[in-house]
Amino acid sequence: MVRRLYVKGIFMGYRRGKRSQDENTALVKVEGLNCKADTQFYLGKRIAYVYKAKTKKEGSKARVIWGRVGKAHGNSGTVRARFRTNLPARAMGSRVRIMLYPSRI
Repeated sequence: MVRRLYVKGIFMGYRRGKRSQDENTALVKVEGLNCKADTQFYLGKRIAYVYKAKTKKEGSKARVIWGRVGKAHGNSGTVRARFRTNLPARAMGSRVRIMLYPSRI
């Protein structure tokens, strides 16, 4: 039996104000979270944005951009994340994987 070591999430966009946006900080909606208190478990967890490229590298077309959950955003289960390289704008609305490590328990 195969178990998933991650929780699904959706990259919703960048942190922003009325007239500006901060591409360094991504907003991620975590599947199954509906309140701010539930996000505490995910703080510090690693996030992976997996996508496919045209050319193979090391035998695979898959690429990954890694990031980390920083803090909660709002009251509805959204978190702020910072990635090693900023996520591309075309990734808005696509899936990310919130890994269940490192553990703080």
